Amino acid sequence: MAAAPPSLLGEARSLAGRGIVARLFIVSTPIGNLGDVTHRAVEVLRQVSRILAEDTRRTRILCRRYGIETPLISAHAHNEQARTAQVLDWLAAGEDVALVSDAGTPLVSDPGERMVQGVAEAGHDVVPVPGASAVLAALVASGIAVEPFTWYGFAPRAARARRALIEQIAGLPHTTVLFEAPGRLARLLGELVSRCGPDRRVCVAREITKLHETFFRGTLAEAQAYYDDTTVRGEVVVVVAGAGPAPPEPNADQVDTLIRELLEAGHKPSSAAREAAKRAGIPRADAYKLAIRLATKREGVED
Repeated sequence: MAAAPPSLLGEARSLAGRGIVARLFIVSTPIGNLGDVTHRAVEVLRQVSRILAEDTRRTRILCRRYGIETPLISAHAHNEQARTAQVLDWLAAGEDVALVSDAGTPLVSDPGERMVQGVAEAGHDVVPVPGASAVLAALVASGIAVEPFTWYGFAPRAARARRALIEQIAGLPHTTVLFEAPGRLARLLGELVSRCGPDRRVCVAREITKLHETFFRGTLAEAQAYYDDTTVRGEVVVVVAGAGPAPPEPNADQVDTLIRELLEAGHKPSSAAREAAKRAGIPRADAYKLAIRLATKREGVED
C-alpha cells in the first residue's frame, strides 16, 4: 500500500512539531434509516472544512436532512491516491477534514485505507466517530453466537478464491459474517450447504434499518430452499454459525464393541462396516477390515 509522498510527509511532520496538528475524522453514517446518525457525527460534519464522500450524491441527502452545508469532495477507490495528497495539504494548513462512505463505517468494505495510513504516517490525528455498522447490526440480531466471530467482507467472485473461503467457513468453530450481492445469494447458500452441511444455522439479513428490512433465520438448507424461489434486492449480510468443536474420536475398543453388536444383530460384515463407519466417523475401509476379522472369529467360535 503506497504511503504519502515524502515531501508532503516531511512538511506535515514539521508543522506537527510546531503544534499545528489537524485531524481527519472517520465518520460513520446511517446504513439506511437517516435517523441513525449520531449527534456527534452531525456536529463534526458541520465543523470540518471539507467532507470527503465516496458518492457525493448519497452524502448530500444526509447533509440536506441535517442542514450540513460543508463542501463535499469525492473520494473513492479510483482517486484515493490523488485525494490523499490533497488531504495532507489541507491538514498541513490546519484544516480538519471528514471522511464518509456511502453508508456505515468507512474502510469497512469501502475505500479509505490508503488515506488513513498516509495521514497517520504524516503525524496528523485520525479520529473515529463511531456509528452504524451493517456487520454488527446483522450479528446481534441473528440469534447466532455473537463472539467470537470472523468477518470476511464481500464473498469473492473468482471461483478459486470463493472455494477457499467456503472451506474456511466450513471449518471455523465460531460465527462467520460476510456480505454478498443479492444476485449471488442463492449460489452462496448452495455452496455453504455442500461444505457445511444442511443443518448449520444461518441468518440472512437484508436491507437492515430500511423499510423492507428482513431477517431469515433457519438452517442452511431452509435458507437455500427459500432463496432459490425468492427474488432478492438490496444489501445482504449473511451470518453463519460455527461448526462447533469436533466430536471426540472413538477409541479402538468402542469401535470393536459397536461392530460386534451390529454383527450379533444380524448385519453382514459389509453392512456392519457401513453403519459403524457412519456412527463412529471412521474410514469405511478400516471398519470393513475389522468387521471381516470379527465375523471370521465369531464364525470360528460358533463352529
